[in-house]
Amino acid sequence: MWGTGHAYEQYVGRWSRQVAGPFLAWLAAPAGAAWLDVGCGTGALVSTILDRTRPASVLGIDRAGGFVQAARAQVTDPRAQFLVGDATQLPTDARHDVTVSGLVLNFVPDHAAMLREMVRVTRPGGTVAAYVWDYAGGMQMMRHFWDVALELSPDDAQVDEADRFPICAPDALAALWEAGGLTGTTVTAIEIPTVFRDFDDYWQPFLRKQGAAPAYLATLDAGVQTQIRERLEARLARTGDGRIPLTARAWAVQGRVP
Repeated sequence: MWGTGHAYEQYVGRWSRQVAGPFLAWLAAPAGAAWLDVGCGTGALVSTILDRTRPASVLGIDRAGGFVQAARAQVTDPRAQFLVGDATQLPTDARHDVTVSGLVLNFVPDHAAMLREMVRVTRPGGTVAAYVWDYAGGMQMMRHFWDVALELSPDDAQVDEADRFPICAPDALAALWEAGGLTGTTVTAIEIPTVFRDFDDYWQPFLRKQGAAPAYLATLDAGVQTQIRERLEARLARTGDGRIPLTARAWAVQGRVP
């Protein structure tokens, strides 16, 4: 589902970069911290950590070698390092001050195992935090797609990210963090604008097979794909200059290691 840096950037990476700033402001970590980004992707969150928090170091880990390669090419700051590794078996024993994960938790089958690893590599008193898209309604670019796709193929409801990822809700995130032994757990919503310059800017990333919705679209025959495209093109409101203004909401959670 994931693995190619450019396709990811066009589909959702450009929007995840916008979430990173408000997320880091909410964490309010002190300067000089050692950071770990679990599931770093192409380096969007790492880049923002470097730009905004004055860290001592940032380690990014992702299981997709293509993402790690793209991150190394894009992020050349000597404070940053990138490794290939699994979120449930992190290839580090270092103790970090802040361990974070952006838009990854729901794609890891064992959420508790991922959180245990994040806690393991964080020093006592350190912060463990994550954010995920609100697939049930707040991530509009995906919600519109699934609503149209399931109008045409209602028997495929089980592939809808809202149903597949119940962890992407505030109560579920808080419960996971509390069960993981973290203290002072809090959850907040982060909403950003996602403005597409025209319909092609919205639609083309769905054709690149990166992510749950594009991967599902690729399994459909050409006729159904055309129907989805036509219904979406009719459905999405535009401004006078042809832009499509949508919004995206993420849920963020943080807690401290005892």
